[in-house]
Amino acid sequence: MQEQIYKRLSIELNITESKISQTAALLDEGNTVPFIARYRKEMTGGLSDEEVRLLHDKLGQYRNLEHKREEVLRLIEAQDALTPELQKQVEKAATVTELDDLYRPFRPKKRTRASVARERGLEDLALAILEGQADPVEETGQYIDTEKDLPDSTAVLQGASDIIAEMISDDAAVRKSLRQLYHRHGSVEVVKKKKAEVNTYDDYDGYSEPLARIKPHRVLAINRAVREKVLDFKVILPEEKALAVITAKYIKNEQNEPCRDLIGAAAADSFKRLIHPSLEKEVWLNLLDKAMAGALVVFKENLKKRLLVPPARNRRVLGWDPGFRTGCKLACVSETGELLDTSAVFPTAPRNDVKGAAAKVLQLLQKHDIDCIAIGNGTASRESEVFVADLIKSNNLSVEYTIVNEAGASVYSASTAAQKEFPDLDVAERSAVSIARRLQDPLAELVKIDPKAIGVGQYQHDMAARELDSTLKGTVEGCVNSVGVDLNSASAALLAYVAGINSTVAGRVIDYRNANSSIRSREQLLEVGGLGPKVFKQCAGFLRISDSGNYLERSAVHPESYALAGQIMEELNLVPENLGQPEFVPALADDEVKALAERLGAGEPTVKDILEEFRKPGRDPREDLPKPVFLQSVTELDDLSPGMVLMGIVRNIVDFGAFVDIGVHHDGLVHISEISDRYIKHPLEVLQIESVVQVKILSIDRGRNRIGLSIKQAKEKTKDGGLN
Repeated sequence: MQEQIYKRLSIELNITESKISQTAALLDEGNTVPFIARYRKEMTGGLSDEEVRLLHDKLGQYRNLEHKREEVLRLIEAQDALTPELQKQVEKAATVTELDDLYRPFRPKKRTRASVARERGLEDLALAILEGQADPVEETGQYIDTEKDLPDSTAVLQGASDIIAEMISDDAAVRKSLRQLYHRHGSVEVVKKKKAEVNTYDDYDGYSEPLARIKPHRVLAINRAVREKVLDFKVILPEEKALAVITAKYIKNEQNEPCRDLIGAAAADSFKRLIHPSLEKEVWLNLLDKAMAGALVVFKENLKKRLLVPPARNRRVLGWDPGFRTGCKLACVSETGELLDTSAVFPTAPRNDVKGAAAKVLQLLQKHDIDCIAIGNGTASRESEVFVADLIKSNNLSVEYTIVNEAGASVYSASTAAQKEFPDLDVAERSAVSIARRLQDPLAELVKIDPKAIGVGQYQHDMAARELDSTLKGTVEGCVNSVGVDLNSASAALLAYVAGINSTVAGRVIDYRNANSSIRSREQLLEVGGLGPKVFKQCAGFLRISDSGNYLERSAVHPESYALAGQIMEELNLVPENLGQPEFVPALADDEVKALAERLGAGEPTVKDILEEFRKPGRDPREDLPKPVFLQSVTELDDLSPGMVLMGIVRNIVDFGAFVDIGVHHDGLVHISEISDRYIKHPLEVLQIESVVQVKILSIDRGRNRIGLSIKQAKEKTKDGGLN
């Protein structure tokens, strides 16, 4: 069974069977995905974290399929109905749907019209009609029986037709052919339930589109509206096309005309009453599953981009949580995120205490040597930005400011962890601290909240909660382990995402660190309760001790390879003082690395990774990504007009476009057709979260706070006359 699974996975994922089997063995041993991807490259052939994670998911799916296959064979065999031909069909079935179709005739059913007809002894007549050699009317005489509720030939023929209709409905080959027909020729029709009410889904009233062309985001929107009881939908398939498929199998030339007529009528009944309701639901659910899978990919990619926004290191930051009635809450934090001070100012309506606010902010900036202000993008953000920009300009300050996405900040600030860290602060003050820290190190701060609260996807409430949580957790885990974690500064929330460590163990690591002032070596982790050799193997390489005198402890070299690292140093005549200085570490060609690995009896990938760590320890992958952007422009919705070209920041990406922050209260939408001059299947091909783009305003709907934008037309406008 395993060999067949590996063969299928090899074809589907385009990975050799040997890599599949060895990676599967590592997973079965309980190794984590990050550990396998980073420290077992010799066995995986260098598969990435995402490839190993995909293999893990697919492996589970195929193993479940095999268990289902065994169960179907067992259940059919228990009914003494397993023929050699049927067994071969079950063994060749490639999906759960195919297995369900094959098992369908043998599945225990509720009392149906066909089962009642069988109880009345009409199955032989139904089979005779299918053979087509008997005269149906003449044959009915022997079945008429008032005690069996068969008073006349009409009732008898109806019962026989019911049996034929169910046989057709249970035919796996017919269902497979019709399923394909739905995807080629089916369509969806949508109607609004209450015509008079105005709501978000008005555009879908009377909407119709072929299933083959419907976009995933429309499927998700319709599904949500149906759940909210705003819309109704139905899947349509031309009946003549469906009946052509059925009659091609069940109506033969050798059958007499009366039998063919009866079979044709039974086929029509089967399609309308049994097959269509079943396949309509199945086809729609299949579209929904694909749409959700696509939305999950977008959600995952957006989350990854937001988590990996480069940190603004070595900055003292004033976090600004904007507000109107309750004022703007401020929090000053040190370069390491330590809280220095908090305050509140009221520069906006209803108080409009601009003078008092200016004096207070200037005092905080000077007292704590603040060099950057991080303003949350929530309510009163733009008004706060106007105030801060004017303050910097009028006082000729060297301070910079930027807008920080504060999605989920309120979730964190009300959490038990935030209350424990800052018991004397109110919710808004904690939120201000979080906003400041998000600029300093987005990843370290965002891991403190549920990934779903970060606000980087659509229709998340429509997805299967377990699958969504698993996928997003895996994404966060991948990001955390790709960056690495400093043992002596990481929060429990951050440590809990390190490979092999759960929240309980993370808490114990923090307790141990506090009790010992700091952790001076990775080996000390083995003294932490619940962190034994197995967990240590998984997590050690992703944990750093940045202030350690031992270079390897600051690097991503796993402790299991410390001895090998020492041998490499001897081979290359390196001393500890040379490590971390690329000019002293020779850049070996591939054949030289291979020769070195052979001399040392080590794997080439491990030797390459160690050499890279010798050049630059614990290299942060975020260094290659766009840096935080400090904006200067300030606009209000009323100041905008079609044709203007502005700078903006991509805040969210969905199937049908991207939402861009252009400096007003509501993000504008760039439809996918307005993103690029060339055809793209998805916005992620050319855009990413937090990237800076030029946009042209196409339309403004002030009533619904909607702004239509274009990236591709902004380029044309810039060529003609520059920015507004």
